Amino acid sequence: MPHKSVISDLKNKIYKPIYFLMGEETYYIDIITDYIAKNVLTEAEKSFNQILLYGKDTDISTVINTAKRFPMMANNQVIIVKEAQNIKNIEDLIHYAENPLNSTLLVINYKYKSLDKRKKVYKTLQKNSVIIEFKKKYDNEIPIWIESYFREKGFSIEPNASHLLAENLGVSLSKIVNELEKLIITTTGGDKRITPEIIERNIGISKDYNVFELQKALGKKDILKANMIINYFAKNQKNNHITMIVSLLFSYFVKVLNFHLTKDKSPRNIASVLKINPYFVGDYKVAASKYSTGKLVRIISTLREYDLKSKGVDNVSTTADGLLKELVFKILH
Repeated sequence: MPHKSVISDLKNKIYKPIYFLMGEETYYIDIITDYIAKNVLTEAEKSFNQILLYGKDTDISTVINTAKRFPMMANNQVIIVKEAQNIKNIEDLIHYAENPLNSTLLVINYKYKSLDKRKKVYKTLQKNSVIIEFKKKYDNEIPIWIESYFREKGFSIEPNASHLLAENLGVSLSKIVNELEKLIITTTGGDKRITPEIIERNIGISKDYNVFELQKALGKKDILKANMIINYFAKNQKNNHITMIVSLLFSYFVKVLNFHLTKDKSPRNIASVLKINPYFVGDYKVAASKYSTGKLVRIISTLREYDLKSKGVDNVSTTADGLLKELVFKILH
């Protein structure tokens, strides 16, 4: 992972003149920036040699002129530019990037967007600086990321628990980490294994009434359990928005359809093709036995229809919980 390589170099005092950190996923941008801010200079050196600028309050000329200063009574100076996506004519950074000052560490936080890779400034930054694009994780990558995060902290998490978190916390790593740290802080004693029960107790995500359990109930055609869950959702709509539920169900049933279409149904190959934890292959096998390919195609079409209805298309009066009940009925019958 690129951020680990950057942190490793920083720990070994291998510095680059410019760190251009960009992309929709802001978590790693903050990790690298915070490390530089805390560790490159001593507390005494920071007074004169560490400067924080904000994109909405500065311009590219100010950034360049500040970066061209020499450090005072220190080997380096650190210039951190936050919200750099708000700076006009950011491409003019090329005038500095072509011949940067080696004693300066210029850290550019260019969040939620990325430089055009065809631009000359991008190619120049590649030559003698650090430029990294951090893209949003895909939904199916989040459970593995959560497991990896806990592993680095000396914890483990059950596969169903990591999926429970992933399907309720979204793909923002910063938001996910906030919740994971709550679990780490509140987990006491020698047992460092995170379970659905611990998640329910400390974060408030129900281990029995969530989208992950709804998928399992639909996969088994467990009509009673599926209806119990959507009735729970109807009472807790703030945390169970229909658009999110439909999106996750769409992804789930596409995977069940792909299970049908995959010739090599060995657990390892299915896990690879569907991009799921091998732990859940059995669940998809059960679902595939309950739904024919024709039925799955109709379900996927229905999910598209109800996604539009949940956004007000061809729907004048049906409430969100009413739509969800209709949808689940059509899936199961």
